Amino acid sequence: MNNLQKILSRLQRLHPKEIDLSLNRIKTLCNKLQNPEKNLKVISVVGTNGKNSTIQTMRSILREAKIQTNIYTSPHIQKINERFFYNNNEIGDEELSKLLLETEEINNGEQITYFEILTAAFLKKANENKNNINILEAGLFHRFDATNIFDKNLASVVTAIGIDHTDWLPEGERTIDKIIYEKTSSLLNSKIIVSNQENNEILSKIKNSLMNNSSKKIYFNDLYSYSLTENNFFYYEDEIGGLKLPIPNLLGNFQLANVASAIATLRNIDEIDINESHIKEGIKKIKNVGRLQEIKSGNLKKLINNNKLIVDGSHNALGGKVLSEYLESIESKKHLIVGMMSNKNHQEFLNNFIDKISSLTTVNIPNQPNAINGQDLKNKIKGFKNINYKNSIKEALNSLDLKENDIAIITGSLYLAGEVLNLN
Repeated sequence: MNNLQKILSRLQRLHPKEIDLSLNRIKTLCNKLQNPEKNLKVISVVGTNGKNSTIQTMRSILREAKIQTNIYTSPHIQKINERFFYNNNEIGDEELSKLLLETEEINNGEQITYFEILTAAFLKKANENKNNINILEAGLFHRFDATNIFDKNLASVVTAIGIDHTDWLPEGERTIDKIIYEKTSSLLNSKIIVSNQENNEILSKIKNSLMNNSSKKIYFNDLYSYSLTENNFFYYEDEIGGLKLPIPNLLGNFQLANVASAIATLRNIDEIDINESHIKEGIKKIKNVGRLQEIKSGNLKKLINNNKLIVDGSHNALGGKVLSEYLESIESKKHLIVGMMSNKNHQEFLNNFIDKISSLTTVNIPNQPNAINGQDLKNKIKGFKNINYKNSIKEALNSLDLKENDIAIITGSLYLAGEVLNLN
């Protein structure tokens, strides 16, 4: 076990629970760190799906504009360093070890959750460059999330909201209304950009939740919109004007909603100076690891030769719907390989693919004690004609009866996506 892993292992033992919804502990530790959160220029990103695509789009555009950014996201796909970006670069092992060690020493053994101490560590280092733009992804919900300790921010982005993580809500309150309340009721008074939602009912519930918030509210289709045009362009429009843009470097037209939200956010923040060229170049260079990512080479790709291999971390009903709609736009037979965490609604996620795929193979997620066993997942799922279980991702890929142009998609969990990328 290397030094970084030893530190992380100790930090995970500072609280008996993985999640304990409260802001007291993070506020106490930030106080000891001399309140780094008070000095930062922050964009907060909340929602159920699309947060990472939105963040990576902003990052890419800001990089083109030579604006330095710090970015905090979760969970990581392959390694913990992915959660900590400073000056547009992922932190190295040595620097991260030093940062976590210093934060651990200042915390001095006090009870604090793993996510909370990681968040405090991120803020501590972010404070070294007060002029950087900080983009923070909310962890669970938002109201009692460790990223919700700012007194002010530049803007809040609300991506698509759907049902997820309900096991952390009280019984009887596991509803979309409660999730919308948790995610939006404590947003700061600045500017709020609301992305395209699954339906008008969810949008109107968000509008109701934000009714007493005095921020300027920038709703998709009210103050900004986009449309796909012929000749592979997409047209973006807001109060400032219209932009004819190239198709972004992201698979799936559904991603245009996230790209549009990112553009709307950056164009509505006075402190950020970007132009059309930054946007055009930025969206061509977006990197979105483990989210509808095509694997074009590597160990796993070799197993299926010329067939296309896609990995996607979708794990809830809304994510499944979006993935299914993307797959329907492709003329080919699809083979789904699925591994999921125990606390997800497995049937609801997979219902999106019934009668739309040629085969479903369930697998175990390696190194994840909280994952559902692949055999149990297979036994639990109803509605699929051709469903199999394989012990590993490699076995699953080898077992597929692939014809020319068939596609293999590995999905169901960000943890599974990470394992796929590591194996590859």
